[in-house]
Amino acid sequence: MTTKLNWGIITTGWIARKFVTDLLQSKTGRLVAVGARQLADAEKFAQDFGGARAHGSYEALLADPEVQAVYIGTPHPLHKEWAIKAAQAGKHILCEKPLTLNRTDTQLIIDAARKHNVLLMEAYMYRFHPQTLKIVELVRSGIIGELRLIRASFNVLCHFDPEHRMFKKELGGGSILDLGCYPVSFSRHIAGATLGKAFADPLEFQGTGHIHPAVGTDDFATAVAQYPGGLSAELSCGSLVLNDNSAQIYGTKGWIDVPNPFTPGLEGKAEEIFVHRSGASTPEKIVITSPGVGLYAYEADAIAEALARGAREVPLVTWADMLGNATIMDAWLAAVGVKYD
Repeated sequence: MTTKLNWGIITTGWIARKFVTDLLQSKTGRLVAVGARQLADAEKFAQDFGGARAHGSYEALLADPEVQAVYIGTPHPLHKEWAIKAAQAGKHILCEKPLTLNRTDTQLIIDAARKHNVLLMEAYMYRFHPQTLKIVELVRSGIIGELRLIRASFNVLCHFDPEHRMFKKELGGGSILDLGCYPVSFSRHIAGATLGKAFADPLEFQGTGHIHPAVGTDDFATAVAQYPGGLSAELSCGSLVLNDNSAQIYGTKGWIDVPNPFTPGLEGKAEEIFVHRSGASTPEKIVITSPGVGLYAYEADAIAEALARGAREVPLVTWADMLGNATIMDAWLAAVGVKYD
């Protein structure tokens, strides 16, 4: 039986606040502590969420004996340092995506988790939402036949600010790392579903994109991938282009339209997906609801469930899956010409 899991939060930004808001709606999560570089920030965060313990440093949070698992929501370049230190402290780890800036560092964190016998998961929260589970069910049912094409795009039209984390190279900026990782993860997940697995790696991958001349990070990128079984994927991401956030899955007997694949239920609203079948005059609308359960609650419960089984990997986001995603991200960044120190 899954029991309550005591969480500590590393950093106090927007994403950490959203995670804790949903954590409090989970079946298993209990917030016990928060750490920030400034004690006042930690105290404000703790007060806003019911009076958890506040620590004025990340080191102090990791030394807190009541903390069993940590959520890391820092900028991307800090993930490696604090995930490894969390593993060394014996804390289970949920780290925001991308786990690191490259495959080599991803492997180092996995090695640390294995050495210190802690659970590690990259925070692809959308995979645990009922919408994604339903999409996988539909694909495996054969309702749209044999899959031939996946289209997935994630774009956020931003105001250009060279100091903002979305654009600043020192903060791991760029649309590929911040947004493109979702279409990559989604296509690998759906390709895996056709094989009865949680993911599949592409046989071929080609990427391109545009680098902003003022900052050296990408602001728009596209890619194509070829998966086993004759399945192709078209992927895109961008931060300075008006494009959509959606996914379409095409098969020999129909196609599935997913208007909101990456943040389903983020605001607690119901989601809709549409199944277009060959010969049907109108698509079938499927409504996905999750009343009272925030998007991030599902991944927190998945971690608690895995720990209750004695596991150190979560089946929907395994270590091999993390490495596969990082491998493609490296290839995409290299194709565009983006390099991080």
